[in-house]
Amino acid sequence: MAANNLPVFQDLPQGYKADVLFIAGEHSGDEHAARLLKKSLRERPDLKAVAIGGENLEKAGAQLLYNPLESAVVGFVEVIKHFDYLKALMNQTFRWIEEHRPAVVCFVDYPGFNLRIAKRLFQNGISHKAGGNVKLAYYISPQIWAWKAKRRFTMEKHLDGLGVIFPFELDSYKDTQLPAEFVGHPFVDPDYQLPVSHNVSGKLLLLPGSRKTPISRIFPVMLKTFYLVKKKLPDVQAQVMYPTAKIKKQLETIIEQHGDCDDFELIPNSESFEARAVLTSSGTISLVCALAAIPGILMYRTNELTYWMAMVLVKIRTIGIANIILGKSIHQEYLQSTMLPQPMASEVLRQLEDPTAIEKTRILSVELRHKLAGDDPQKSAKWLLSFL
Repeated sequence: MAANNLPVFQDLPQGYKADVLFIAGEHSGDEHAARLLKKSLRERPDLKAVAIGGENLEKAGAQLLYNPLESAVVGFVEVIKHFDYLKALMNQTFRWIEEHRPAVVCFVDYPGFNLRIAKRLFQNGISHKAGGNVKLAYYISPQIWAWKAKRRFTMEKHLDGLGVIFPFELDSYKDTQLPAEFVGHPFVDPDYQLPVSHNVSGKLLLLPGSRKTPISRIFPVMLKTFYLVKKKLPDVQAQVMYPTAKIKKQLETIIEQHGDCDDFELIPNSESFEARAVLTSSGTISLVCALAAIPGILMYRTNELTYWMAMVLVKIRTIGIANIILGKSIHQEYLQSTMLPQPMASEVLRQLEDPTAIEKTRILSVELRHKLAGDDPQKSAKWLLSFL
């Protein structure tokens, strides 16, 4: 961001005309969008893509207009605190699309922002469904199966198509005319190598998340849980994964306050690693660990007001996506007031010491992979390119 904390977009090369604009406002969306772009370029090497996203999209071949990931916010309270910035980013994004008119805008997850942009493009006659020349494709459905289900009718009105990565999501759009396709999950593509694997002799893997505020709530408790496990198993060591240099610095500060730095190895999320068990926050990486058949637990704590509002509005009472897909727990969840070191450490120790728990995780992982596999590894790319 600029000195005034408002976004400034990069200029494109002279005469550059974009086929696709990707909008990915979170780390997981940036990663998914990058894989989608790579697959699309295999189908159409001359594809010109620009992005409001992160380093993954840029490395995949997109011209990066702006990186909002360092300022990514979630939750009701957090959004209110960053309202001016988000409003400015939305205005700048709209103005860019209005001026440059890419053939397709591919929204990637991030519904609070992306659906508002789609609505504004429709209201101003820019989108295809409003008579304009810009088609709106949405990759990775908002979780309308969990809450705000009525958004499907607004999406039907504004969007040209939807690519979902979880097969059960198709049922959420059965009563609309919105073309929705299950395009397979990128983590089960034949050429995708999971960055984690299970090793009974490995370290414990600690995954506190990618955002500063949740990390400040979760990581100290995660460390206390680790030390309770270490009290029973003195030789156990830990790896802590981080997405950015800023997050690494935050993690190092918390470790200095709550533990012994010699017990931890900090590793960037770009590396591959093995793990004996995992202590993970909610998010994309928890699904990765489930697909890798790594036993462990899932924990999450947010602002109390955010959590209270979510409990009022959300239809489900579990947050781990692998647990939702399976309809049962591959990783036991500990949320809010139940996120306590002693019971979490006991569950981790049980999974480390009980061979049947490890085998159960493996069986559930195979079932999960089967549910996420599509019938064509290139289907997501073909879906996106069909809008051109």
